[in-house]
Amino acid sequence: MQIRTLLTVLFSLVITSCSVRDSAPSNVRLDPDKIRDAVPVNEPFSRYGNPESYEVMGKTYHVMKSNQGFVQKGEASWYGTKFHGRKTSSGEEYDMYAMTAAHKTLPLPTYVEVRNLENEKKVIVKVNDRGPFHDGRIIDLSYAAATKLGITGTGTGPVEIRTINTSGLDLSTASSEAVSTTDAGNSKIHVQVAAFTGEQQAEKMATDLRDKRFKSVRVYVAQLDGQKFYRVRIGPIPNMDLAYRVLRNLNDIGHDAASVLFD
Repeated sequence: MQIRTLLTVLFSLVITSCSVRDSAPSNVRLDPDKIRDAVPVNEPFSRYGNPESYEVMGKTYHVMKSNQGFVQKGEASWYGTKFHGRKTSSGEEYDMYAMTAAHKTLPLPTYVEVRNLENEKKVIVKVNDRGPFHDGRIIDLSYAAATKLGITGTGTGPVEIRTINTSGLDLSTASSEAVSTTDAGNSKIHVQVAAFTGEQQAEKMATDLRDKRFKSVRVYVAQLDGQKFYRVRIGPIPNMDLAYRVLRNLNDIGHDAASVLFD
């Protein structure tokens, strides 16, 4: 009975957070270009927020047992200051500056790519909360995620969400076969590790990454305003799941500026 009561309280909080159009912080302005995506990690499902089913406003929702291969289209909304610092359904504290989101049925936590269907901007968020419970809305984004996606001004926006599979592979060694498949030749996904003005620095980093068993490491030359840049990239990579596994492995060895690119 205590567990049922706890779940009722948690979901009541979420209902309120997702049914009220929230406000942005009055004293902070985020630069969308400087907001970094959540980095997917392989972590167990939360002890909280994952009942087999729950009821909100007379409607029953069934929590998915697996998050693999899930794709959905609909409206995204966001929540901000009103619930900043409060508990989410997973028990984590809601941080409107973190790249998180709420979803009605995905297991918590789940990492998803959210694509704005109007401007083609994309973000990666960690789903750690329940909601939104408005008809047609499929995901409630944190203030930071909504800012990066470009929907804070309108309050909502049409999106496609796609789950990221974080299970299974060792990021550096498992990419050796996957990146060399024929499917990779048609892919336009790369992970950029760094960019240099000097070729020697770029080649040195590329060699170091190959020594650490990263595969398909290349140096690409680009010219901007008469200046040559040498970009150290891994790829092409056949799918988003593998790209974010590679990114996580780079972060683990200190390459915090690495990012996923869609060329």
